[in-house]
Amino acid sequence: MSDTEIPIVVKHAGKRYEVTVDLSQPGEVLKVMLYSLTNVEPERQKILVKGGQLKDDTDMSKLGLKPNQQLMMMGTPSDKSIQAPKEKMKFVEDMTDADLAKVSGATPSGLQNLGNTCYLNSTLQALRYIPELQEELSQYQAGPGGDVLAGLSSFAGSSNPFGNLGNVGSLGDLTTALKDLYKQMSETTEGFPPLVFLEALRRAFPQFAQKGKDGRFAQQDAEECYSQILHQLRQKLKIKNDPQNTSFVEKYLTGKVSSTLKCTEDAPDEMPVETTEDFVNLKCHISVNTNFLKDGILAGLQEKIEKNSPTLGRDAVYEKTSHITRLPKYLTCHFVRFFWKREINKKAKIMRKVTFPFELDASEFCSDELRAKLIPVRDTLRDLHKDASDRERARKRMRLQANPDDVAGGNAGEAGFGSSTSTGANKIPSVADAAKADEAAAAKAKAEEAEPDWEEALKDKLDPEIMKDEGCNPSGLYELFAVVTHQGASAESGHYCAYVKKDNGDGKTWYFFNDDNVTEVDQSKIEQLYGGGESHSALIVLYRALSLTPPTKKD
Repeated sequence: MSDTEIPIVVKHAGKRYEVTVDLSQPGEVLKVMLYSLTNVEPERQKILVKGGQLKDDTDMSKLGLKPNQQLMMMGTPSDKSIQAPKEKMKFVEDMTDADLAKVSGATPSGLQNLGNTCYLNSTLQALRYIPELQEELSQYQAGPGGDVLAGLSSFAGSSNPFGNLGNVGSLGDLTTALKDLYKQMSETTEGFPPLVFLEALRRAFPQFAQKGKDGRFAQQDAEECYSQILHQLRQKLKIKNDPQNTSFVEKYLTGKVSSTLKCTEDAPDEMPVETTEDFVNLKCHISVNTNFLKDGILAGLQEKIEKNSPTLGRDAVYEKTSHITRLPKYLTCHFVRFFWKREINKKAKIMRKVTFPFELDASEFCSDELRAKLIPVRDTLRDLHKDASDRERARKRMRLQANPDDVAGGNAGEAGFGSSTSTGANKIPSVADAAKADEAAAAKAKAEEAEPDWEEALKDKLDPEIMKDEGCNPSGLYELFAVVTHQGASAESGHYCAYVKKDNGDGKTWYFFNDDNVTEVDQSKIEQLYGGGESHSALIVLYRALSLTPPTKKD
């Protein structure tokens, strides 16, 4: 202890704190020391000393303090004071697999391939990332038909090398099996074997139990699997507490289309036939003229059909023209790549390259009446999302400016985006330096600009009737969030995988699900799935309605 240090006692809230003070230091030092002991911030402390109250700049040497002298402190910690953690800290090495699965950003569980079941695994991974589906499944209770099926005792009692696979009773109900499967997948980071769900699927739809000449289960079409699962969910999974008893699929995944069927030949007494139908996916028909997803969809909405004409008394060509009258919140588009080839007696694959957008404007597929309601919302929402994207880029520029070491490729200058090799007071700014400085200034101005009120901007654009239907898309704009792909030349062979957008990432990172192997890939990988050969090409693309609320700001 130096000559300027003495021990004193500070009393606070009924407790005594023995501290050593350095009389050569100002009062601020003692306050910081007491903050570490009491959690009372220095600015909230009232320490009574000779002459009044201790201040930050008080000269401690002039207070006449004696060794072991007692001082009184008053004050309470603010709500922002440091608190002890409510839960004991967990270290990764001490966490169970179930604990790890619940950590934000943890790699999601893959699905084991049980023998040509990649078609199922990819389909399940794509559907898994529809939050409303998870919500409704969590509340689902099977009806009388969901009990344990007869004859399952041997299955339930058999030796199980995979551990707990779920409720064997769910074999009687595909929806219960799906609920159990997703719950179990959420509790592990390892590849999970979907045995119970697979068995339930094969019982509900025997086509998936077909075997090849080698006695093994045959490869199946992922789109057929996807459609059959939705068919079952449409029947079983009803929206909780919905008075209309609407199914989840009807509310969130089903659109409506109106069609007109008209004879192309001269049949004056034959009136056009008007019909209305539901759809759960839009077909993208692929021909030699199909280059883009919208081309194939538009071709599917304009068909020529040959059928018997009651007026002409013979077969005639009819034109079927369709327009969408309801867009669902989640839009499924199916690339019709497989067709039956007689020469080889199997489904062959159309290899043509067909591009699909990350943002889809579906208004051009709609009826004139619906399009007129969507376009004002579409234009405003597109501007709002562009503004939010520009702001995020501006904030990123500012972060790089504040942390120039983060700039790839070298040091950052005043503008935060690099500078010439010249240094010192005599440096003459180059044109490039000036441009970068202007960019940085513009970025700062954009980041600090008052943000628009999205609710106010959209209020007068949204159609009241459409907004009553919360399961639809009121703007016609969609963003891509999942892709199911096929690799190979035939539907009866090859390999299926899934890509799903990582929502809590940077917006450009995707999960790649290759059965039980799960990795992260950049968005540029999705652009390689357009087709053009036997490599992975998109078979199903899933879009979700573009949000009407601002995206969450990134730190």
